[in-house]
Amino acid sequence: MENSSSNFIKTIIQNDLESGKHKKIVTRFPPEPNGYLHIGHAKSIVINFGLADEFGGETNLRFDDTNPLKEDQEYVDAIKKDVEWLGFEWENLRFASDYFEEMYTRAVLLIKKGKAYVDDLNADEIREYRGTLTEPGKESPYRSRSVEENLDLFDRMRKGEFENGQKVLRAKIDMSSPNINLRDPVIYRVSHATHHNTGDTWCIYPMYAFAHPIEDAIEGVTHSLCTTEFEDQRPLYNWVVEECEMESQPQQIEFGRLGLINTVMSKRKLKQLVDEGYVDGWDDPRMPTISGLRRKGYTPESIVEFVKAVGVSKGSGAADTAMLEHFIREDLKVKAPRTMGIVDPLKVVITNYPEGQVEMLDAEINPENEEMGTRQIPFSREIYIEREDFMENPPKKYFRLFPGNEVRLKHAYFIKCEDFIKDEDGNVVELHCTYDVETKSGTGFTGRKVKGTLHWVEATQAVPAEFRLYEPLILDADMENEEDSEGKTFLDYVNKDSLIVKQGFIEANMKDAQPHDKFQFFRHGYFNVDPKHTTDDKIVFNQIVSLKSSFKL
Repeated sequence: MENSSSNFIKTIIQNDLESGKHKKIVTRFPPEPNGYLHIGHAKSIVINFGLADEFGGETNLRFDDTNPLKEDQEYVDAIKKDVEWLGFEWENLRFASDYFEEMYTRAVLLIKKGKAYVDDLNADEIREYRGTLTEPGKESPYRSRSVEENLDLFDRMRKGEFENGQKVLRAKIDMSSPNINLRDPVIYRVSHATHHNTGDTWCIYPMYAFAHPIEDAIEGVTHSLCTTEFEDQRPLYNWVVEECEMESQPQQIEFGRLGLINTVMSKRKLKQLVDEGYVDGWDDPRMPTISGLRRKGYTPESIVEFVKAVGVSKGSGAADTAMLEHFIREDLKVKAPRTMGIVDPLKVVITNYPEGQVEMLDAEINPENEEMGTRQIPFSREIYIEREDFMENPPKKYFRLFPGNEVRLKHAYFIKCEDFIKDEDGNVVELHCTYDVETKSGTGFTGRKVKGTLHWVEATQAVPAEFRLYEPLILDADMENEEDSEGKTFLDYVNKDSLIVKQGFIEANMKDAQPHDKFQFFRHGYFNVDPKHTTDDKIVFNQIVSLKSSFKL
């Protein structure tokens, strides 16, 4: 976040350095490896890595892998790839599981201090005893166990003598605290599950709220930056650091989460979309995941600039997707080659053009970046245009092709529609047009003007291509709640038309386009060569964004 504007976290860090509280800033990005990163995580990445970079500090990438039932090496690999792709480098790669022995030792210390006990209540009973926001909790009947009994039971938990859910270790804090997080939270549970890093070494695992502050303290994290849903857990965070007698004293600071309208950000919900086949994997271009945005065609620069523009504050909210789209347009407008692609082809025969002749026409690659030069495109008697660019009986102010009307072909000639052919179902399948040889682009022809300009692709050398057009995945602007007022879940709002697949054609010079190559198709917008479905025999394009935008910064 070099040269970034000031925000409250930056001010805290500046003050801590100027006062001598810290000599060096250490932050961490601590994802749980139970899913792929999404655009909300991008905000945390930019803040943690950006602020550390700005102040000459360092950032650790740390996987909070304390729940083996939901974690997988696939997620670890994907997260590392996403962070690197966004342009950030971590100082150290760490795992919560690196510290399991240390965490166990600190839990034993709590027991010895009379600050933790083994509880036999099951999950439902613990929830019932916890109380509510207006009523205090009740103490567990096992809360008064002796230190010796708790040490013995906790040791036996580690040795695997108890089944899942049979016993837990709880912190002994205050069952009448107005903060429910301090009502003797569970800090260890039995889980006979193989861990992706530690295998079957452990059958008890620390809870996130206990593990996380210990991890921060071990690594010497100075500023533990997290989203505001952890604000109520800050007293527990501080309690763990203090009562576990950690040498380092990290400071937890919360900032507002980032979301996007017309999607969901919960990893559980995103996983459900994947598992139930609503989308084509975690990297589906309709997903708000970093990998989905990458596959769709977003650049790391556009995402980072978007996050910076959103800013850092305590407030959470869903950003308008149009804002994100603004930054990819800005990034690609001087980078992406201009070209022509026909998404829904209609054949045109230019009846007065010499049969068998093919001429090469000059076309600029990017008018906003002259250094990209020009390209050569073929032109002949047969071309394809967009089906929507012809109407048999057009309304007023329709300036494209219709019987008797004349238009300009981009980079080529004026053509005039003379006739058309229909199939037995009444669909127009072919146009017959004539061209005016005097109207060639670049010759300075000024004899007459036409109002319509069409894009096209020469038919004999056209390369078949698949175009994937996208609409919002969720039709309701905000479905972060489990149910709406009508009892519907987010799955009831999945847009069945969020993906439209079209078979069309592209210019001949694009036949060697590679995955992640990006282009601006005249009138259609920006497209990315899909890395998943493109083969040697078929090029697949994902629409990144249309050309038009109503968004203003």
